[in-house]
Amino acid sequence: MADAVPPLLLFVVGPPAVGKMSVGQAIAERTGLRLFHNHISIELALRYFGYGTPAFHRIDAAIRRLITEEVAASDLPGLVFTYVWAFNLPQDQAVVEKYAQPFRERGARVLFVELEAPQAERLKRTAGESRLAEKPSRRDLDAVRRNLLDADAQYELNSGGKFDEHPDYLRINNTRLTPGEVAERVIEHFALPRFPGANPT
Repeated sequence: MADAVPPLLLFVVGPPAVGKMSVGQAIAERTGLRLFHNHISIELALRYFGYGTPAFHRIDAAIRRLITEEVAASDLPGLVFTYVWAFNLPQDQAVVEKYAQPFRERGARVLFVELEAPQAERLKRTAGESRLAEKPSRRDLDAVRRNLLDADAQYELNSGGKFDEHPDYLRINNTRLTPGEVAERVIEHFALPRFPGANPT
């Protein structure tokens, strides 16, 4: 009997409000992969400690580490993991590799999808219904938009194509694409297995 295929890890990266969670949901619906969007741990930690405090960071990091380790060791098909990656910060590269490590150790596929959209479009998306429902801490839209502008000014939140030649990396401008359309491109590009009964619409 052939060995079981280990769970795969699919990072969906990009700047704030580019649509990572929505794309991740669409991929999960079609493939059976589980979705961990970055606010799952953020919102839990914020119930107890202020954003950016040492306790907040410890809780946030511990949840993410536990989820990645447990999924990598499971019989689940894999994990979609969203992340705002500042490409000019070496520590962010280290964080990405840390989350990928339990999967790589088992010989699993580790894949990357990078989303791009102009700042003006992302500012509009901050008011998206699903975003506000899943991310209670992002309901002060004035503050969210200020934070988005600040993050864009401080960090390189898109790769600029530096990984385009890597077979495990796919960069998509999703300004005019629905999450479902992006998901279909991702599934086709990486030949991801489809969840039985999934609706591709």
